[in-house]
Amino acid sequence: MVKVAILGGSGYTGLELLKLIYSHPHAEVIEFSSRQYDGVHITEVFPSLTGYYDTLKFKAPADISNTEADIIFACLPHGASMDIVPHFVERKKRIIDLSADYRLRDPLVYEQWYAEHKTKNLLVDAVYGLPELHRAEIKDASIIANPGCYPTSAILGLSPLMNKGNVIKTDSIIIDAKSGVSGAGRGAALESSFVEVYSGFKAYNVGEHRHTPEIEQELGLLASEDVAVTFTSHLLPVSRGILSTIYASIENSLSLSELHEIYNEFYADEPFVRVLPQGTFPDIKFVQNSNYCDIGLWVDERKNRVTIISAIDNLVKGASGQAVQNMNITCSFNESDGLMSLPTQI
Repeated sequence: MVKVAILGGSGYTGLELLKLIYSHPHAEVIEFSSRQYDGVHITEVFPSLTGYYDTLKFKAPADISNTEADIIFACLPHGASMDIVPHFVERKKRIIDLSADYRLRDPLVYEQWYAEHKTKNLLVDAVYGLPELHRAEIKDASIIANPGCYPTSAILGLSPLMNKGNVIKTDSIIIDAKSGVSGAGRGAALESSFVEVYSGFKAYNVGEHRHTPEIEQELGLLASEDVAVTFTSHLLPVSRGILSTIYASIENSLSLSELHEIYNEFYADEPFVRVLPQGTFPDIKFVQNSNYCDIGLWVDERKNRVTIISAIDNLVKGASGQAVQNMNITCSFNESDGLMSLPTQI
C-alpha cells in the first residue's frame, strides 16, 4: 500500500483527494495538514466524510516534515510550494504539486505572471503532469507539476491539431472558457458568494489570466514554435465544471470527418478523453465528479475555421483526479485506479 500525505488539504482539492484515495485499491492517506485546522478531526471540516476518515486529524505542516509517506500531494497556494518542495526532494519523496510553482519551465515567465521563483534549480527536475502528453516523463519524475484546470481543458482540446502540424494557423487561436465557482477556491470571498454569483455570468482577469503562459508553453512544445493565444475566462453560476469553446482558422482545407479522424487517432488509447460522435457536443454535467474530458468538434466551412468544445470537472480532471492519475503513473498502478467513478449527470 502506498502511503500518502496531503499538505494544505482544507480546500476543495484536498477534499477531492480524500474522496478519490479512499476508493483507491493501492493507496491510503496517512497524514493531512492545515495551519488553520491543526488538531481538528477531518470530519469536523468535511462532514461528508463521516464514517470514512473518523480517526484522521489535521496536523500542522511542520509535523509532516518527517512523514513516512511515499507520495506528497501539495495543495498549497502559489508560491508556498517552493518553501517545502526542496525538503521533500532531499528526502527522496515523490511530490505532486497542485500549485503553479513548477508548471512553467522558464522562471522569468513565472516571475512575469506570479512572483519571484525561489527554487529555480528544481525546475529542471519538474515534469508537467498532463498524462496525455508527458506520460513517459511523469513515470520517473521527482516533482510532478499538476496542470491548472483551464490549461487542462484548453490543451487537451488543441493537442491533436498542434501535434499534427499545418492544420490550423497557430496565431489565430481563441479560447473562450467558463468555470464553475469552485475554481475560485474554498476561502470566503465576496465575488464568489452565492448572492454575487447567482443568476450572473461574467468574464474575469480579461487579458491577464495567469493560466495563459501555461497553455502557450505546452501548445508551443507540441507545435515546435512559439504560440500566443487569446484566452478569456468566465465565471459560471454553477459549483463545478469547465467548458472551453476554442476557435482557430484552418490553414488550407479540412472536413469534419478528417478533423474527427485526427482526434480519434490521437486519443485512441487514452482512458479519460472521450471524443464525442459528430454532431454531439460536451455538457459539463456529463463530466462532473469524473476524471473525463469530453471533446466535441465542428468545421465552419463558410469561415474556414474549426470549433473545438472541451469539458472537464475542474476539481477532478482539472485538479485532484489528474493528480491521482499522475500518482498511478509514477507508482506503476493501473492508470484508472481510484478514478472510475461515473459522472453524476444530475
